[in-house]
Amino acid sequence: MENASKCDKKSILFLEAFHGGSHKQLIDLLENNFCDKCDVFCMSDKKWHWRMRTGSLYFARTIPREHSYRYLFTSANFNLAELIGLRPDLQKLEKILYFHENQLVYPVRKQQNRDFQYGYNQVLSCLAADVIYFNSVFNKESFLSSLKSYFNLMPDYKPDEKLLQEIQPKCHVLHFPISFPEITLEPANADMSADKPLHIVWAHRWEHDKNPDTFFDILYALKDEELDFQISVMGQGYADVPEVFAKAREDFKERIVTWGYLESKEEFLKTLSHADVAVSTALHEFFGVSMLEAVSCGCYPLCPKRLVYPEIFPDEYLYNTKNQLLKRLRQFCKRPETPRRHKVKVNLEKYSWNHLRQSYEELFKD
Repeated sequence: MENASKCDKKSILFLEAFHGGSHKQLIDLLENNFCDKCDVFCMSDKKWHWRMRTGSLYFARTIPREHSYRYLFTSANFNLAELIGLRPDLQKLEKILYFHENQLVYPVRKQQNRDFQYGYNQVLSCLAADVIYFNSVFNKESFLSSLKSYFNLMPDYKPDEKLLQEIQPKCHVLHFPISFPEITLEPANADMSADKPLHIVWAHRWEHDKNPDTFFDILYALKDEELDFQISVMGQGYADVPEVFAKAREDFKERIVTWGYLESKEEFLKTLSHADVAVSTALHEFFGVSMLEAVSCGCYPLCPKRLVYPEIFPDEYLYNTKNQLLKRLRQFCKRPETPRRHKVKVNLEKYSWNHLRQSYEELFKD
């Protein structure tokens, strides 16, 4: 996506350097809501590393020189400070920075593989922004509490504690707004009987930080116990898809209901509405849109007791260890009517666009 059609008197400038997944959902939702007031410039959801490094140059050369913007809203997926340096005319705007995730605590497989620049860009963006919003308390607290240790990676000339004092007062929590679906189809899990096998769904990015190895290890264990179940494995894959997906697709081919990325949101939600249990095994999660969407479609959630999940889900939906997750799924395989009869105790309204709309509208008061 390049940009929305341009005309004079637009007061809001939306920027998104990674127009995919939850980033796309948010910017599209805001564009639809403020369509008569905004211009939108986006970059594709490919090669996010390069978006983080060079997005500022693209935006600096793409945003019109003549404009009437009063607000700039962007995710923390490129260096906002660089953009302001390249385009000093944007300095006077109210600069709103939104964190879907933060790079200070992103799990890398080897510490030497951590690219210091990504987190550094986000810190510089915070210094350039007027106000900063995080999608969860966990996201905010993990970022602020990691500043000191992150800069300890520097060999010398490290910033002092005044850096935190400068950034912290700007920081707030504004939950990601979800337009929850109204399921009009009769979901398969409306059948409370035990005649149909348990349908397990895993709907996350196909990358190592979502920990697919643990998920498939548990499926292999259930299969070895000769338990009956079906699976839907959805989510978007990029250049470095873990090898476990190809092997699992072959090994579980008789049990697969849906496999791969679904372009149609309607088909994605339809699959969720026909599943019984939604599983996360994530090592990296600051909100978890797909898990909340799964709950809205009738799925019983099972999430690790870490990251953002304890902030959103009650204890009964959380597990501490791999064995605990295996035990829960084993029980559900034997008695699939249990999750089908269960009414999930999660406050979805708290995260709905209907509830959060006013908070977002207040960001751009005329």
